[in-house]
Amino acid sequence: SELVRVVIKALLLLLLLFKLCQIAVIQSFFLKLRVFNENALSMCLFLVAGQWGQCIGEECGSGGVQTRTIWCVHMEGWTTHHSHCHHMDKPESQRHCFKVCEWHQNLFEWEVSDWGGCVLVPFFSNELKLRTTECITAQHGIQRRKVNCVRTSNHTTVTLRICEFFSQKPPVEQACLIPCPQDCVVSDFNSWSSCSKTCGAGLQHRTRHVLATPMYGGASCPNLTETRTCSSSVDCPAGEGEYQYSLKVGAWSECRLPHHKDALLSGRTTVDFSANSNENNTVTLHTQASHHHVHHHHPHAHKYPMSWELEVGYKSRQVRCTRSDGRNAMLSLCTKDNSPLTFQACVMPKDCQTSDWSSWSPCSKTCRSTDLSPGYRLRSRIMTHIPVGGGKQCPALEEKEACHIIGDLLPNCPSYVWRTTDWGECRILPLLSQQDRRLANISILCGSGIQTRKTYCVQVPDDSAPHHRKEGKKKTFDPGLTGKPPLAVQHCSIPCQHHCLLSQWSPWGACLHDNCKEPQGKKGFRQRRREALWQSSSPPETCPHLVESIPCEDPACYLWQVQQEERCIPTKGSCGPGAAAQNMTCVTAEGSSPVPIALCVDDPPPTEVACEVACPSDCVVGSWSPWSPCSHSCTTKTAEGQQSRTRTVLAIPGTGIECPAAPALEEWRVCNDHPCMVFYWEASAWGPCIEDAFIDLNGTSSWNGTPTCAMGVQIRKVSCTKMNVGPVISKRCSDSARPESVRPCLLPCEKDCIVTPFSEWTACPSTCMPGSSSQNATAATQSRYRTIIQRSANGGQECPDTLYEERDCESLPVCPVYSWRTHKWHSCSLVPDSVRRGLSGQGEACGNGLETRGVSCVGEMGESANMTECLRWAGPLPPQIRECRVACKDDCTLTSWSKFSECAGCGSSRSRKRSLTGRSKKKEHCLDEKLHPLEETETCPCDEFLSQPYGNWSACILPDPSAPGSLQGWMSHREVKECGQGLRYRAVACINQQGHLVNPTHCTDSGYMVEVCHIPCPLDCKLSDWSAWSACSASCGSGLKIRSKWLREKAFNGGRPCPKLDLKNQVYEAVPCHIECSQYEWRIEPWSICTINTVDDLPACGEGVQSRKIRSQETASGENSTLGDSLCDPEEMPPRAQVCFLACPKDCVVAPWGPWSNCPLQCDQGTARNRSRHILRLPASENSTCPELVQSEPCVLNSTCFSYQYTVSDWSTCQLSENAICGHGSRLRLVDCIRSDGKIVELQKCEQFGLINKYWLSESCMVDCPVSCMLSEWSPWAECSHTCGNQGQFLRTRRILQDANEEGQPCPNQLTQIKPCPIRPCYTWMLSDWSPCTVEGAECGEGLRRRSLSCVVNRGNWPESPPQPVDEELCGDKLRQHIQQEMEQPCFVPCPGDCHLTVWSSWSSCQLTCLEGRSFETTGRQARSRAVIIQVMENQGSCPHQVFETQPCKGGKCHSYQWRTGGWSNNERAVWCQRSDGVNVTGDTCGKAVTLVILAEVVVAGGLEWISLLVQEIIETFENK
Repeated sequence: SELVRVVIKALLLLLLLFKLCQIAVIQSFFLKLRVFNENALSMCLFLVAGQWGQCIGEECGSGGVQTRTIWCVHMEGWTTHHSHCHHMDKPESQRHCFKVCEWHQNLFEWEVSDWGGCVLVPFFSNELKLRTTECITAQHGIQRRKVNCVRTSNHTTVTLRICEFFSQKPPVEQACLIPCPQDCVVSDFNSWSSCSKTCGAGLQHRTRHVLATPMYGGASCPNLTETRTCSSSVDCPAGEGEYQYSLKVGAWSECRLPHHKDALLSGRTTVDFSANSNENNTVTLHTQASHHHVHHHHPHAHKYPMSWELEVGYKSRQVRCTRSDGRNAMLSLCTKDNSPLTFQACVMPKDCQTSDWSSWSPCSKTCRSTDLSPGYRLRSRIMTHIPVGGGKQCPALEEKEACHIIGDLLPNCPSYVWRTTDWGECRILPLLSQQDRRLANISILCGSGIQTRKTYCVQVPDDSAPHHRKEGKKKTFDPGLTGKPPLAVQHCSIPCQHHCLLSQWSPWGACLHDNCKEPQGKKGFRQRRREALWQSSSPPETCPHLVESIPCEDPACYLWQVQQEERCIPTKGSCGPGAAAQNMTCVTAEGSSPVPIALCVDDPPPTEVACEVACPSDCVVGSWSPWSPCSHSCTTKTAEGQQSRTRTVLAIPGTGIECPAAPALEEWRVCNDHPCMVFYWEASAWGPCIEDAFIDLNGTSSWNGTPTCAMGVQIRKVSCTKMNVGPVISKRCSDSARPESVRPCLLPCEKDCIVTPFSEWTACPSTCMPGSSSQNATAATQSRYRTIIQRSANGGQECPDTLYEERDCESLPVCPVYSWRTHKWHSCSLVPDSVRRGLSGQGEACGNGLETRGVSCVGEMGESANMTECLRWAGPLPPQIRECRVACKDDCTLTSWSKFSECAGCGSSRSRKRSLTGRSKKKEHCLDEKLHPLEETETCPCDEFLSQPYGNWSACILPDPSAPGSLQGWMSHREVKECGQGLRYRAVACINQQGHLVNPTHCTDSGYMVEVCHIPCPLDCKLSDWSAWSACSASCGSGLKIRSKWLREKAFNGGRPCPKLDLKNQVYEAVPCHIECSQYEWRIEPWSICTINTVDDLPACGEGVQSRKIRSQETASGENSTLGDSLCDPEEMPPRAQVCFLACPKDCVVAPWGPWSNCPLQCDQGTARNRSRHILRLPASENSTCPELVQSEPCVLNSTCFSYQYTVSDWSTCQLSENAICGHGSRLRLVDCIRSDGKIVELQKCEQFGLINKYWLSESCMVDCPVSCMLSEWSPWAECSHTCGNQGQFLRTRRILQDANEEGQPCPNQLTQIKPCPIRPCYTWMLSDWSPCTVEGAECGEGLRRRSLSCVVNRGNWPESPPQPVDEELCGDKLRQHIQQEMEQPCFVPCPGDCHLTVWSSWSSCQLTCLEGRSFETTGRQARSRAVIIQVMENQGSCPHQVFETQPCKGGKCHSYQWRTGGWSNNERAVWCQRSDGVNVTGDTCGKAVTLVILAEVVVAGGLEWISLLVQEIIETFENK
């Protein structure tokens, strides 16, 4: 605590010092501030007003008040008290306002535009000084946007103050970064061109192209061309002209209609002689600017045309003769005999015209989803007039815009969840192998099985939607959108018949009354019992009977028992008759447990019994031996049970009482005198739970989690059964042991069938049907289905019969029929005479021209219709214009073509001919067959086709077992069926005689080669039958007996695999077994009379010999059957003879030795055991002594003493019910009592010594079920992946519902099947490459490059099968394709000596703007350029400027630049700049990079010293301020 106080004091002191320092700094600042002139200070101060706060008032309306804060601010940014700004008019800080209500907020909203581009800010934030520092990475900029307050209803703008009432105005500008200036980057120069002249002096050039254009104020691109002079060693021949002349034409003018006659001069072509040189002249067409009215399409006043007519006009161009030095020359130097073409007929251009925009379609977003993505809506317009003659192309015919961007007012989108039906019945058959299915009795199978259910997708109603929209509907929905479907397969169990493991029967008990509490009559029962050692989980009442009884007489539940008999006390003297006292106790007849004396109803035995003590001369007889085992277990008419006991003479008499006769030494009595009739109660299985009107437990309850509706009863039949006979009257059985025959039970509730609502109807076709096919087409149908969720039970309502409904769609409308109607061709239109007369000389009204015809649209009945209808329904537009020619005098005249000759068959050709007529036969240019061919040949049409198989065979596809109308795909499932007969398919390409692909129906009906195939069925692993049980593993005691199966056939073709086999390829089953160790015992008869060899007539007393009979006998057998002595242990065989002693008269006589006392359990060393005997007759003489009465011997382990312990056998394998395949079972083991010498003895031995058995003899176990793979049905075949060609495939899939487990049949690898699509030809329009630039009628000047559109066919795997040209009709409307493409481009062919631009370079690689190696933007740029080529130095003045252009691109990279050097040679080496992608560049790019590197190295090398200098400079700057 003292340390804490010290630390707190130190901290307080530091805080006080810090505050004092702050105060000192502030005071110093204000002292310096007073030095300034107040007037100068006031010039630097100005008032700043904050934003108006919210309108505050008690009620909404005009009585609100709004405030704001006013600051006095110095231009450097710090604030002071507003009194320093007293010279200024202070703005108002409070004003009245209109306090809006909360509901007003929904009427207005802020509307903000996108941020504008980042604009460089030239000034620092608090300075008016321009930036002069060099840019290192980026520059500060600012970007702005527009913010308006608009009405939410129509988005019209209102004053900003309205929206400020509700929320703060969004910022209108924000800071941004602009990268440092990016200089232009150009490539390295290419090699020098060849010299422009082959003799004398000329020029050669080399060029480079732009790789990256300048950005953000970077340096402009350098000159892309270098030119130098060159000379040839060959001198030009003498007399060769110095200049070269070329006919150069300009671009064609726009097509225009002929002028009125009053303006003929304006359209004449005249020769223009330049004033600056007599050599420059040109042919120029002078025209007046004519202002044509452009007919724009008006949205509301326009009516769609009913026909189209074209107008023919003319176009002209400028022609001149140029010299190689760029000057103009006389036209005659270039034209010689032929005059150049300066005019041409053309079609007057007409722009594309469109209809009004249609209304906006409904927004695609109709609900509020979690991804907040906006919807879109569309509107469209149609083309009402196609563009003609180079008119403007059509604008976009479809427009798309976002809608419901936020969607707050929309209802929530429906969500979809998986639902399941009830589980089906438990089935065990799918778990069986093929071999077991043939052998098993399916009706008695039990144990674990599997059950299945169906899964389906439903729409969850939206709670926020109006009530009429809350109705959930079943959807056929993509399962991928709702997550993983729930399990469709689970384990289940069918109860098995009870299996009990029973103990041995107990001995028969005493004869007891049926009810000892109320004893009646003189007849009773003797009973014996057994116990269920282990039972399965089934109800215990299925065990066999556990009690048996036999009738008996004179029953007694309680008996008197003599507990102890005192010694005999003579009445007179020391010997002779006397009496012995005895103690009696009342005990139960079974168990001998003491009970109150009052329960023993019979008279008790006397308390004294007569006895006799032998006198010295009397005969002494020993005690009776125990009764022998009963000879029979029960009494029959022919036999009864008997048992005996004996006693022996211990001493011969003298003069006293004689010994009894021999018969008196043995007694017999009847035993087991009950008849051999055993009775027991036999109970049948419990019946079903039925209603009982007498049981009412008020309400429902639940039992094992199952809701129930009422209590009922179960009844079973209980009958008294006589062993081996059958049912007898109930009196023969003990009523107290009778099992119950009625018990209460719970009735299950009635379950009505529950089905889902019907799914939505499948969609009907929405397109119209062509009129030609409407009669033969089959009516389209739509269907819907529903699924049973819960089947009826216990008398509930049955399921409906209709689960699938189908109906015809409404008849499809027939597509409207429209057709083109063509008008007659107009006469051939040439260039008007007014234009021709403008040329020198009289022109002839002949040559090439154009002729046109009108086109109109008619309906099915010939009525006129709008042209838009034909554009949509009538197919390709017929041509409206074609070239024509009005013959001139010098033209060649030919006859018409003859008919084609006959065809000789497929592969042959046919021809037609024509001939020259009149003077044309003598004209030389007419005889040139290249210009005027006189014969044409073409291949004959052929209807023979060749089918070519293509690709590989598909997999073998089995027929779909599903019936029409059943549920498909993920809705249902089945067991794996993967074999049998199927079909496989191979696509066929149909080829005509020209080698072109045609529709496959010309060759085959289906487009396939189909053949039957077979998938071999899976063969399960096969094992042998069970072998016989082996002998018990223990010869004595508890062990296991084993039986096995061995492998016969391995699994094949995906069959069920084998169970786990041992090294011998066997599987085994082990069960407990027990071999009785005392199965045979030595049966001992009583000792014979002691035989003494007497001499003379001496009394027969003293030591003698006696013997007895010993035989081997089964332990459990009561019969006197004799077996071989080898069955018993010879070491344990009792002695057959022994020395005996018969006391002489007057000798002391003692009783035989009693049993030895027990040794301690542990057989401790040093302990002993004892035995004793008592005197039966005292000696006659007092001098005679009696032998010892007590003997003792040490306890020696395994000799005189034994210890005992429990031992258990090994566990058995998991035991199931006899008819179970898998599931819960038990494994068992047995317990034995083992003696310390290893001998197994009776369990009672361990019990007698008080040992507790702690071993579990049974435990639960599980046999995993061999669940085979279960798959869903195949989905329907998807649409072909390609609409044409040979790459198309049909695809269908299925999914795994249940993976294989244990020895179940594994899942097949094929979860996807592919079938080729029929090979259909791909007809496409193909654009050719651009042609070289061609100038019509001249050597150079403005020309055109063209490309053509041709219909081609290919197989869809281009370039493997290149396209081949076919008839244009196969591709569709060529005119429409034409107007969508650019077919002509203006170009320029330079004349000799012209200064011109090169063609465009190729686009450079995509490059990003980067800051320190990281991209500054996501979209890159690429550039291309055109360099200037100078052919003659005199023409430099007329050269165009070099040009470049950029376009955005994706996938750009950041580039760096560095110097590269070559090896030294003669103190020189090559040095060049290289970009990081390996491209060599030129310019200052690497130079700046080196500067930055050097600067970076200086900064790094400076370390802390450089940082301290920088800090010092910052401090000085601050102080100067």
